[in-house]
Amino acid sequence: MARNKKYSRRALASGLATPVEDSLDSSQVSTFNRSPKTTRLFKGYVVAIGASAGGLDALERFFDKLPVNSGAAFVVIQHLSPDHKSMMDNLLARHTAMPVLMAENGMQIKPNQVFLIPPGKNMTVAGCQLRLLPKNPHGLSLPIDLFFTSLSKEFGKHSVGVILSGTGSDGTRGAVAINDAGGFLLAQDPATAKFDGMPRSVIATGLVDEVMPPETLAARIVGHVSNSIQPTVKLNNPREILLGDPLENILHLLHQVGGINFKEYKSATVERRIERRMQVRHVRDLSNYLHLLESDRNEIITLKRDILIPVTSYFRDVETFELLEKMAIQALVEEHRDNQSLRVWVAGCATGEEAYTLSILFAEAFDKLRRWPLLKIFATDVEQQNIDFASAGVYPEAIANELSPDRLERFFNRSGNQFVVKNEIRQHIVFARHNILDDPPFTRMNLVSCRNTLIYFDVAAQERALLCFQYALAHNGYLLLGSSESLGALHKDFSVINAKHKIYRVLRPVSLPLNFKSSTNSNDNRLRVSQPHREKHRNAETSIIEAGQALLMQSYAPPALLINEDRELVHVYGDVQRYMQIQAGSASLEISKLLVGKLAPVCVALLHKVAKDNTPLNSEIQLLDAGKHQSERVRIVVRPLVDERQTERNFLMSFEVLAQKEMSLVGADNIDVAEVSADRIQSLEWELSITRDSLQATIEELETSNEELQATNEELMASNEELQSTNEELQSVNEELYTVNAENQEKIDILNRLNADLDNMTRAVLIPTIFVDNNLKLSRFTPEAGSIFRIREGDIGRPIDDFTHQMEYPEFLHDLQRVIDTAQLMEREVNTRNDHWYLVRILPYIDRPKNLNGAVLTFVDITHIKDAQRLQAILDSLPEHIAVLNAKGVITVVNKAWRDFAESNGDHGLTHTGPGINYHDVCKTQHAPDNAIAQQVLIGMRQILSGELAHFSIKYPCHSPTERRWFLMHATSVKHPLGGIIVSHVNITAWIEGEDE
Repeated sequence: MARNKKYSRRALASGLATPVEDSLDSSQVSTFNRSPKTTRLFKGYVVAIGASAGGLDALERFFDKLPVNSGAAFVVIQHLSPDHKSMMDNLLARHTAMPVLMAENGMQIKPNQVFLIPPGKNMTVAGCQLRLLPKNPHGLSLPIDLFFTSLSKEFGKHSVGVILSGTGSDGTRGAVAINDAGGFLLAQDPATAKFDGMPRSVIATGLVDEVMPPETLAARIVGHVSNSIQPTVKLNNPREILLGDPLENILHLLHQVGGINFKEYKSATVERRIERRMQVRHVRDLSNYLHLLESDRNEIITLKRDILIPVTSYFRDVETFELLEKMAIQALVEEHRDNQSLRVWVAGCATGEEAYTLSILFAEAFDKLRRWPLLKIFATDVEQQNIDFASAGVYPEAIANELSPDRLERFFNRSGNQFVVKNEIRQHIVFARHNILDDPPFTRMNLVSCRNTLIYFDVAAQERALLCFQYALAHNGYLLLGSSESLGALHKDFSVINAKHKIYRVLRPVSLPLNFKSSTNSNDNRLRVSQPHREKHRNAETSIIEAGQALLMQSYAPPALLINEDRELVHVYGDVQRYMQIQAGSASLEISKLLVGKLAPVCVALLHKVAKDNTPLNSEIQLLDAGKHQSERVRIVVRPLVDERQTERNFLMSFEVLAQKEMSLVGADNIDVAEVSADRIQSLEWELSITRDSLQATIEELETSNEELQATNEELMASNEELQSTNEELQSVNEELYTVNAENQEKIDILNRLNADLDNMTRAVLIPTIFVDNNLKLSRFTPEAGSIFRIREGDIGRPIDDFTHQMEYPEFLHDLQRVIDTAQLMEREVNTRNDHWYLVRILPYIDRPKNLNGAVLTFVDITHIKDAQRLQAILDSLPEHIAVLNAKGVITVVNKAWRDFAESNGDHGLTHTGPGINYHDVCKTQHAPDNAIAQQVLIGMRQILSGELAHFSIKYPCHSPTERRWFLMHATSVKHPLGGIIVSHVNITAWIEGEDE
């Protein structure tokens, strides 16, 4: 079937604008610090909405028209002041029934919810979680770009970007990333925005799918996310198969209207971008999309632009450019003298960032090495819109995140919300539209850079492009490719400078004839000489014949140029580098601009005469061979080419180096160049006369128009004077208002600080607190007060006696009123019904000196103190001698029996056996009979503390001078994380004496 046949040519005819490819190496795009990627739980669409100044009105209009069950998640990213609390959640909650949440770090993205970026934070996406990052208080912050780029990586074609009202250009680069990933991109109609800077900036990229008012944007997004039909470029309909391949016709339309042959493109990339446009336009199949393209020329241009997305940035892959500067740029500068030409070609420059990056590196190398060669950078791209953008040299403020502050200050001028390239680096660059595969390459290049473009070509097209680069490079020239690109079959012709970063140096430049014209209908015009891989259907005999022909041409045929009737270069035979040059300015194939020195007028005269007489002519000229440092005589022969199959006339111009005694070429006539030049000059003078007459008429018309403009200008000046007077009055009023506003702002700041101090203090102490006015009405309270009084946020202003409480405090209202009347502090310990104890402290509320305005009630929880008191009372009630030791063996608590026994045995004040004394010291004794028992006690205590024993007991005598006594000591561990031991001594004298009896 037609769909399954292989294209005869699979390389993009342009090859210069960087297109979209889902399989890009991760090193080719900027990355964010994030946690390892996890499986996304949310598989739906995420709608990211970027807004700034004037965005609140647009957001309200947007959410007013948005249904609550769209199935998408909505994330709002704004420029918020880090110094003020945002009330956006409360404001938007009035315009949508969906939950409106202030984002927190790690919060899960869920459908039918609205998430807001908090003040002072940047936000990204990891998996299906929102990640918050602190905002740099000093650097440029672009939260919309940051979130859009992060979203595009995680959600791909399920990401939707919306740009609403705002100033500046935040969101522009992030929008490119969303479109790159296959997402849906929308912008507010600038006419409906209070501030149109951000919408106009993103619209200028040409990547926006829809431009609408906020109300319409809501319906358009719902239609996109609810579109259950997944378009496909596969042929499933039998009718489509019978009528031919619509994809083939679409590619033909793109070539015919857009001027780019996408048949040499990787088919998967083209199909994926076509599917995206089909989804945006809600088209089911390829046949219907083909009909749409045939009826809508703008859709063809949009599709072409959608495929050729210029994904680039300054110093993309910083490490690569650092190595290039050290290994190649410094070497090139050192090899070239002052005023010697140093040539660079940036193929596929997109919007120019890479060309300016190289210009910056060369400028820094010039200053470092104190050498200033004549640098010329040729930056080319297939898309004229990209060339126009790059030539202007005006970039959004987002480049501040790609360039160091020093480079930004030296090489750029700030103009509002944009940066403009300074002439220091702009003067070295020539931007031109150029086709890698179709147009002749530049020559004598010291450095060729083509990064992340070849990966979109098929193998054959990549080989052709690489051969062009090899031809363009001068001896020992450098080649820089993207990280996912390689030299393929040409690796033997280059030495590797750095394999990881794809920096190479040419070993064998190509000097054989190259065919730069492409054709989609025949293989006759394909690359014939030096082709790395011969077509399989050619037999060995044909290959040998062609190799012989190529060798003969290289050895015996003079270098020659094939020129069309418009005097443009069509083909190059042999090594013509010494006869040709690339001049500064716009790239051109006109032969008069390509030939060196005095060759140009001679060759142009010969072409003019041969075209007029249709006979071969020749002329001889003396040239200086710079390589051999000597002059040589060159015969220039121009012959007309006649081909019955071609309607266009062509000419063959050859250059023959003559020996000293060689005569003029037999079969061709020598012409008098002076005579031909005189005829040409007379013709030009006649054309100049006509031009002068036309110019005089134009001047007279301009003089008339100038008089009318002068009159209009006088009227405008009068109006301007009136406006100036009005402006001065407004300025005076504005200064007064500014002064008043500054004073009010200062008072507000003081109140905000005081209020923040009070909020932080109440949160820190965690003490239930209630404020009442003189009428005992509730004026403020802390959340902890809800554990005592049944009050809510809406109860402010109600009398305090309206609320029930848990306290057993019948005199509460009486005491409260007495404090207000007497302005005296009152404290009372109160029990509650749930057996909690509080220290109630009632203080008078004094807002100004001698002005009492209510009371403040605090409730300090003293339940633990009461529990400790109760526990001590229980221990004191026991007759045994009890002590509590900590993990180090230090006595912390003793009961009354312990204290009484110590006092009765001479330890007054418990200085030897009371709290704070180590029990191990108590056990130490110098009395020989007691020493053994003390050692056993010490060992047992240490075993309990180390966990070897759970408890320990010992019977020991403790006789006094007046009586014989026996005690039983029992020690057990405390079951608590802090550890410790409980020691008890029980008097067992009665038991011992009973046993003796």
